[in-house]
Amino acid sequence: MFRILKRKEDKFHKLIEQQAILAYEGLTLLVKYLETTNSEIAEELSLKEKEADEVRRILIDELNLTFITPFDREDIFSLSRSIDDVVDYADTTVMEMVVLNVRPTPYMQRMASLLKDAAYEIWQGVLRLPKHPNVAIDHAQRAKALENRVEAVYREAIADLFSGPEDIHHVVAMLKMREVYRHLSNAADRGDEAANVIADIVVKKT
Repeated sequence: MFRILKRKEDKFHKLIEQQAILAYEGLTLLVKYLETTNSEIAEELSLKEKEADEVRRILIDELNLTFITPFDREDIFSLSRSIDDVVDYADTTVMEMVVLNVRPTPYMQRMASLLKDAAYEIWQGVLRLPKHPNVAIDHAQRAKALENRVEAVYREAIADLFSGPEDIHHVVAMLKMREVYRHLSNAADRGDEAANVIADIVVKKT
C-alpha cells in the first residue's frame, strides 16, 4: 500500500514540478523579450505556454483517473491552475504588445524580472513540498514578497501613465500600455495564489 501511495505522490508531484519549471522558463523568456523584442523569443514563449497547457491536461486526466491522492484534490487542482495561469499571462503579455504595437517600458521590465524571481521561488517551493515542507513555506513567503513588489511597480506605472499629457494620442497609448501592465499584474496575482496553496498544503499535512 505504501508503494502505491508513493507512486501516486511521485506522479502528481512530478507533474506540478514540470509545470513550475515551465513557468520559470516562460518568465525567463518574457524577460528576454522585453529586453530585445525579438519575435523568435515571442514564438519560444508561445510554444512554452502550449507545453505547459499539455502538462496541465495530463495532470487533470490523472486526477480524474485516481481515487486516492497524496494531498487534497482541490489543492492539487488549484496549484496546477495557478502555475499554469502564470505562463498564460506571460504569453498574453507578449501577444498584447505585438497586437497593440506597445514597446517595452522600464516598468514592464522591472515587473517581469520580479515575476521571474517569484516563479523561481514557487518552483523551489514545489520541489521541497514532499520532504522539506517548512522550506517550501519559506519559498512561498519569498514568492509572495516578490509578488507584492510587482504590485508596487504596477501602481507606479499606472500613476506615471496618468501623469502625462492629456491629448488623444497620449490617451490611446495610455490605454494600450495599461492593458499590458494588467497582464503582468494578473500574473503576479496567480503567483500569489500558487504560493498560498503551497502554504495550505503544508499546513494540512502537519
